[in-house]
This record gives sequence, structure tokens and C-alpha cells, in this order.
Amino acid sequence: MNTIKVSTKNLKIDSLNRKVRDQAVQAIRTDGYVVLHHVIDPALIQVLQPKMLEDAPKIAALKNPPYQFVKGHIQHDPPPLKPYLFREMLCNDLIISVAHAVLGQKIKNTAYTGNTNLPGSVRQPVHADQCHLWYHQEQAHPPCALVVNVPIVDMTVHTGSIELWPGSHQDTTIGPDDKIRIPRENVLARQDEFGPFQPEVPAGSVLIRDMRLWHRGMPNHSEKPRPMIAMIHTCEWYGSSRMSFPEGTESIFEHPVLNSAVDFVSHDIEYLTRHKSYDVWDDEWATGAPF
Repeated sequence: MNTIKVSTKNLKIDSLNRKVRDQAVQAIRTDGYVVLHHVIDPALIQVLQPKMLEDAPKIAALKNPPYQFVKGHIQHDPPPLKPYLFREMLCNDLIISVAHAVLGQKIKNTAYTGNTNLPGSVRQPVHADQCHLWYHQEQAHPPCALVVNVPIVDMTVHTGSIELWPGSHQDTTIGPDDKIRIPRENVLARQDEFGPFQPEVPAGSVLIRDMRLWHRGMPNHSEKPRPMIAMIHTCEWYGSSRMSFPEGTESIFEHPVLNSAVDFVSHDIEYLTRHKSYDVWDDEWATGAPF
């Protein structure tokens, strides 16, 4: 597992030394992911955690909850308002240094959302959040988008840690004409030689993954929801999504390297109800079938 324990010195100066940064970059390029341990101040997690745990059942109780593939996995935005917005989360220099080294000179953040795994959930289908822009090539193109996941509670096998398929981001057979679900035959062909696993990522640590990496939500065996924030860092030219945040929060997003695709608005942001279900599967898949 590609895990880097960030030193206290690095945390104090908000910078990874070159050797550690290069290790993280190589892990993403080779295996499609890296985990940076404890890069977010626990005090910030303690502010966000009760609010997101309070919001999760409200979203699940909506008439049409925003399920992702199967029941139990919902799209769940963290509150985009004070006192729950933190520069250390949205413009974290340690995270940005890795994303910058992977993606190039100009990068942007196009999302501040999340996924909550509810108690009693089942397995999602294996999928990739982004397909290859140029597919059926002999070699995969360089990354153009990274997902930055920040667990708000400890992410373990018991609480339903995300399942990752190392190296799958280099499989160029998944192209833009396909849905993001990985076809059954592809999963069967890969699972024996390149088996998946569930990383354990403590709250406040960060999972950075190539957006093309195969993955899926797994069952949450605990009695509490497992929220996980998701940001998307991209090359400047990739993607057109934008985020909405309240006027008066502009300073949070000022950064010399990371541009945030933000519209600052004066109206209330209905963050609990703005998402819809995505590609919900039929009853066969809702039972937690293995693919």
C-alpha cells in the first residue's frame, strides 16, 4: 500500500520535501493512488464531523435520495458555508504540491462534494470516475484529473473503506463512449492478477487517486455513516464544472498555484438537495453482486 506518514516538520511548514513529494507522485503514476497520513488538522475534522453526520440522514430521507449506483451510497456535499469552510482543506499546500507535480504548471479545483457510505450498504459496481481521453492506445496518457478524498471518520474495512484496483488507471480499453461502470469481462480478466484491496485511511488523512482508477464503495458494517469529502484537481484545460460558495469567503480560495472554479453568490446554497441519483442498478445488483 502506498502510504506516506507526513512528518511533524512537514506539517509545520506546509511543505513536503522533494523526496517525499516525488515518492507520492510516483505512486500515483504507477499504482494510481497514494495516501498521505494526517495532513488535515484534527480540530477541523472535529468541527465538520458532527455536521456531516447530522446531514447524512437528512439526505437519505429525501423523497429521491442521490444514490450512486446502489442504495446506501449517497452523494453528500460538505456544508459550503461558515463556520465549516477551511483554507487548510480547500487549499492545502501539501496536497497541492503533489497535485501540481502530477498535473503540471496550472491546476484548478472543480469540485467540493463527497460520498457517504450509510450503515447496511452493499457493494457498488466497479467503476472509474473518468474514462481515458485517448483510449485503445498502447500506453495510457498522463493524468489530467485527480480525486482528493478526505475521510471525516476513520475509513476501515468495517466502516466501508473504498475498494481500489491498483494500476487499473493504465487500462486504456475504457474510453469516453463507455459508461463509467467497468464491464464485467474486464473485471473478471483483471481481478485474479491484480486483485483489489480496501485501504485504511484515518480521518484527516488524504487519499489522492487518478480519476481513471477503478474503485467502488463497499459495505459499511458499522452503525454510523462514513462521510468522505471529495475534491477534483485538474489540469487548467480539463473540465468545466464550477462550485458555488457564499460571498465573503473569497480569501479562503486565494492560492498562487491552485485556481478554484468558484462563483461567489449572495443567496443561500441548497447543498443538501442539489444532487440526483446516478445510474441506480436493478434489484440484482442492489443485493451486492460481486461485479
